[in-house]
Order: sequence, then structure tokens, then C-alpha cells
Amino acid sequence: MPARQTSLPSSSKKRKTREDDTVRTIQDLEKQLTAAVSSGSSLNPLADLLDIALEAEAAAQVSKAIYALYRVFVVIISRGLLSGPDASEEAKAVRTWLLDRLHAFVDFLSGLLKDEEPSLKISALDILFSLQKHLSSALTRVGDAKQPQFHASHFRKIVTALLLCPPSPRASRSKKRKTDEDESDDHTLDPDVRDHFVNTWFSVHDDIRWFFLRDSAVLISKHPYSEAPQLPGNLLSVLERLTTFPTKAAELNSWWVEEFGTKPPKPKKAADDDEDEDEAAQSSGDATEEDDWRKFFDDPPAKPAEEKKGITARVHTLTIHQSLHSLAAHKAVFTRAWLALLPQLSLGSLDRTKAYSLRVLNVLHRGVIPHLTRPILIMDWVSSSVDHGGTVGLLALNALFTLMKEYNLDYPSFYTRLYAFLDRDVLHLKHRARFFRLTELFLSSTHLPATIVASFVKRLSRLSLNAPPAAVVMLIPFTYNMLRRHPALMGMIHRNEELTGADCDGFDAHEANPTLTNALESSLWELYSHRQHYHAAVSTLAKIFEEAFTRPSYAMEDFLDHTYGTLFETEVKRKIRKEPATALELSQVPESDGLEEMWTFR
Repeated sequence: MPARQTSLPSSSKKRKTREDDTVRTIQDLEKQLTAAVSSGSSLNPLADLLDIALEAEAAAQVSKAIYALYRVFVVIISRGLLSGPDASEEAKAVRTWLLDRLHAFVDFLSGLLKDEEPSLKISALDILFSLQKHLSSALTRVGDAKQPQFHASHFRKIVTALLLCPPSPRASRSKKRKTDEDESDDHTLDPDVRDHFVNTWFSVHDDIRWFFLRDSAVLISKHPYSEAPQLPGNLLSVLERLTTFPTKAAELNSWWVEEFGTKPPKPKKAADDDEDEDEAAQSSGDATEEDDWRKFFDDPPAKPAEEKKGITARVHTLTIHQSLHSLAAHKAVFTRAWLALLPQLSLGSLDRTKAYSLRVLNVLHRGVIPHLTRPILIMDWVSSSVDHGGTVGLLALNALFTLMKEYNLDYPSFYTRLYAFLDRDVLHLKHRARFFRLTELFLSSTHLPATIVASFVKRLSRLSLNAPPAAVVMLIPFTYNMLRRHPALMGMIHRNEELTGADCDGFDAHEANPTLTNALESSLWELYSHRQHYHAAVSTLAKIFEEAFTRPSYAMEDFLDHTYGTLFETEVKRKIRKEPATALELSQVPESDGLEEMWTFR
């Protein structure tokens, strides 16, 4: 029998019909609400439109709904329905109801930052920041026009959503089951959301950066690690990508809320000081103008371009508008954010702490320390990171060296801590190239005591006896440069005493203090022994200590990238000038050594 014909539509057609009906409903509600705002009629359809956004399952429907809600709220905000004085109790009740709907919408958008649909995450972030601009402009219009306003409560919700990462409200309705690993990463800031925020707002607009740094420091202080273990990692992922921090007041010129671009009034004290300076300059100019005989002979000097000084008053006395135009205020919130973050990074497991510390130390000396109000405030955290050893400890020493060199930090045990890194594993680890690069920097000063430099050179020479060829190739040029830079060490390669081994060496290898090792009275017999090294590159390079020191120095970068692979490749590609012998002639074999029997074949 033929199959029974049916006139019912398929399930896919039913679903498509329902989606079309939902989209039409969204469009109709948006038109009704736009007309209602203009005519002053009821705004109850706003609740229906919000319910559609909250209950929609398809991503396309959610996208249509949130953009419709955004446009409606922009109209409501521009008409002043959310700000300004309340004319009556009825208007106050309407405003309260509208604010509740706005807060529900913002909370929904905050959750969408963790949605499975990438387009919804980006759209939600765009809408949140666009609402920030409209809400702030509305507050400015209501208040004093000379004092721009920033909607702080709305921005705090954005910061909370970015750093705490609440789950998406659509996750409970999703049919996709998540594994335990996915659940553990639920509160981690998604890379696409983070990059969009950093590249569009955080690294571009000065007002967004200032408020984010201020609010993130407050947020991390209110949420201990036990309550929000994901917060330090999320904040670090944002701060480590900040590459455009202003270095002078003239660079404070990009604003998301355009009203902040107006020039703020000067603080009263600063204005009085400027008037006094102008009067003093004018009086001194009048007094010296007649007596300056050089003006008749010399060309007038070119006037340097006037640099924008910005606001120089104390930070705690400034208003928000003045703080945004003050470089000191930007550095203050930057410092506070980092000082609040660093202790939180040391909590949790040891592996996580080391991973966080490594990420911080990679950007600390270039992206953080120059912008702190007082860089020595991070000394305790940096010095504690040295205890981790390895790459983390070495980078921490680099940060300490920067603080000592550029910010006059007094850290007497620096070279003792550095000397402790010279253990039996340092020449076998993958970060040995970085170690040599930084150690050469640390020992570059000619004002260092010769005993300290001699201890480092001697200790490394002793370790080279068990080092791979690639490490010895780095060590020999390093030692040559140290001897050239510190001539007091030349006696270590010109001693006439017969030293047959470590037992006859006066160097104390177990002494932790580099000033007490007696290395300066020793010799570098370990490097001398490398003349008979099995690798040709090492044995050839070791002979430089027997030649005259006519070379200024070696470029360490030419030797730091050597590995077993590069040495083997160099040896394979080396052109052989003289063919090696492949066999021995019988006439060259002595008769008394008994080897002639080996050449007898039976």
C-alpha cells in the first residue's frame, strides 16, 4: 500500500515558524516601546521583551532580543527617564521599575560573557560598554555641565563580570553536557572576550583604564582567594597585556566618555602657584631685559615646544575629572592594582604560584616597574620569588637588579643569592642561555669587587667539568669577557704553581658567600683541561686563554643558542681540509707491542 500522505509540517518547519514568530514579536515590541517613550504611554511591554531574551534558546533569537532591548534603553536614557529629579511619586515608581529592568538586562548581558556562542559574548560586551557611555552622558546632562560624570555602578558590574565570570544564564538550558574539566574552567575569562576588551577599551581609552584599575583593586580586596580563586588569574591576564600606559600628561587624550575630554579646572592651590610663577618670571624678565647685552650679538635661542604639564596637585585632593587628566593619578591606581594583585598570586598550589610568578616577572621590568609610583614597594614579593629558583628565581633577580640599579634599592645579599644559583644543574637546564645573558649583565660593572667576580668565574669553571659541550661553548667566551672587564682576575690563568686537581686547589666550593671562597687565589685549571676535550669546537675555543688578549670581547649572543643539535649540524657541514687516516700501515706498528698478531689471518 502507498504511504499515507499527511499535511502536517515537519518538526524543522515548525521550529522555523516559531523562530520567525519570535523575531516578529521582538520587532513589534520594540516599535511599541519606542512609540510609548515618545508619547509617554505605558512601558509594560518592556517586561515582555526582557522575558523573551531571558527565555530564548536559539542564539539568533537572543541576539535579536538583546539588541532590541539595547535600542529601547538608549531611547529611555536619552529621554532622561532614568536620571534627573522626580516630578511625582508616580514618576519615581516608574523610574524604579525601569531601573530594575535595566539591572536585570545588565545581569543577563554579564552572564552572556561566558556563553558558548562566541558572537553573543562579543555582542554582550559591546552593549555593556555602549550603555556605559549613554548612562554617563545622561548623568552629565542632569548635573553640572562643567563636571563630567561616570556611571560608576554600571561599570562595577562590567568589572565584576570580567573578573569573576559568572556562568551564562543559557548554560542550564543547553543540551550539551560539560565534563569536569569544563566545569573547573567555568570562571576563567575567555580569551576572545579578554582580547576584545583589552584591544578595544583597556589599552585605548584612558578613562576606561583608570576606572578599571581602580575598581579591580577594590574587587580583589573584597573577595579573598578562598571565595574567588579565579580572580587573580583573570586580572593578571588583563594587566599583562597592557602595553600602552601613558608616560606623560600629553598622552592622556583618548576618552570613551567624550565629556571627559574637556579640560578640567585646576586645583585651587595649583592655580595660585601658577600665578606666583608667572609673576616671578615676569619680574625677573623685566629686570634682566635691559642688562642682557648678549641679545645684540647672539641669535635669539629657539623656544622649545611647550609640553603639557597636566595636573600636579596631590592625588587625594583631585576630583574624578582632574584625576583622569593627571599622570600621577593614573600611576596611583596602576600601583594600587598591582599591589593588591601580587599577594593573591602567591596563594594556592605551588605550581600555580610559580606559573603566575613567571608571567608577572616576564613583564615586570618593562611593563610594570617604570609606571609604579614607588617601585620599591614590590621588593618583598620579588625577593620572595627568588626562593622558587630556576627560571622564576632568575627573573626575580633581574627585577631586583633593576630596582637596585635604577631606583636605589639597597639589597646587600643580591650577589649571594645569585651565587646560590650556581649548582650542578644550572648548565644542564633549558634556561641556561637566559642565565648567562643575565649573569653577564649583573657582573658587568667594573666597580664590583674582584673577589665576587672571581668566585663566579671559578664556580662556573668547576661546573664545566660535567657540563655538556653546548654549555662549555657558552662558558668560555663568558669567562674571557669577565677577564677582559676585570683585569685583576688575569692571575687566575697565569699561575706557575703546579695544580694537579681539586685537592690542591684553594677554592672553597662549599662556601655560600662569594666573598669568602678564596677564588682569587686559585686558578682556572678546569678550563685549561678543556684543551683535550673530545669535541673539536670546545678544544679549539679553550685555546684562546693561551693567546694574547687582543680581542675586545666576545658577543655572547653568538654562543647562547648552541645545543647538541646545532653543534652536530655544524660538525656535519664543516669542510674537511685534510682527509683523516682510515687505517694504519703495518710498518708503523712497533714490533714489541704485540699487535702484529692482530694482522695475522688464518
